[in-house]
Amino acid sequence: MAGHLALLGYPVKIYTRSKERIRDIKDRGAIELQGVVAGYGIFDVATNDVKEAVEDADIIMIVVPAMGHKFFAEQCAPYLKCGQIIILNPGRTFGAIEFRQTLCSMNRPPPDVTIAETQSLLYVSRQLDYSKVNIVAVKNSVALASIPAHRTSYVVSIIREVFPQFVSAASVLETSLDNFGAIFHPAIAIFNACRIERKADFEFYTEGVTPSVARTLEVLDAERLALGHALGVHLHTAMEWLHSTYDSTGSSLYDATQATVSYRRVKAPTSLMHRYLLEDIPLGLVPMSSLGDRLNVSTPTMNALINLACVLHGTDYRREGRTLEKLGLSALNAEQIRSLVE
Repeated sequence: MAGHLALLGYPVKIYTRSKERIRDIKDRGAIELQGVVAGYGIFDVATNDVKEAVEDADIIMIVVPAMGHKFFAEQCAPYLKCGQIIILNPGRTFGAIEFRQTLCSMNRPPPDVTIAETQSLLYVSRQLDYSKVNIVAVKNSVALASIPAHRTSYVVSIIREVFPQFVSAASVLETSLDNFGAIFHPAIAIFNACRIERKADFEFYTEGVTPSVARTLEVLDAERLALGHALGVHLHTAMEWLHSTYDSTGSSLYDATQATVSYRRVKAPTSLMHRYLLEDIPLGLVPMSSLGDRLNVSTPTMNALINLACVLHGTDYRREGRTLEKLGLSALNAEQIRSLVE
């Protein structure tokens, strides 16, 4: 995203805590983009100093795995200024709520800062090295919402000048529960665990999805939709999302995944220590399951995948993940949760 913004001619400051990454980016002097977006994005600043990156920025695009959201909230907190917009790309499940909760827990409530999240990452992409990326596809549309919800239209009106693919969602409850990465990634990875650990060369979303795997995805999707219904939030089905995002067609989820052209070039990871589990279990399915417990919505398939991931990694993801208790939502009913974000 930094490279794309720079390629479009916008002033860009890049921050990462990795000195090695910054050194490589500075040495090259630009971010090299390959694929459907190609060229060299020449940035203004590349730094390990979060203050230098954040202060005076109009829009702060946080493009990291969701396990980094809390860290960046803590790092940015001392330097945020009135009027700034923070966008998590993406928020996964309840990312914007966690970001705001973190600022408040540090006694730094947002100083008229708008916190927003996207429903998914705008790109289907793979990093080639620290300063080079292959963009396989740019999604047709990506939902975005802010806290509070009434600021969403303002944020979208600004960001669409750069990325017209962003569209308004009703609230961050919609963008969070329409987290399709949590539906697709863990199940496909777990069902293909043997192939992944043997470093088999296969396409993750097409070869990795058989009719049986697709049926599991459909059940997961139904559990997610039930959470939205209990919360009073309109959600999109996985089929609707594939159609609007990739123009996918088909009468079943299996047919739709096989028909998604952008998926045909996405290779499977070569290790189970991958964000498909490390991110999408604790920061995707765990908060959904926690919400189900609070709203008395049964999520047995989600729970099964969480349990399997805990066994595979020898980690208690329910303890480590985003739970309603950590988010300050455990005592709230559905109406109160909606009120909090609206």
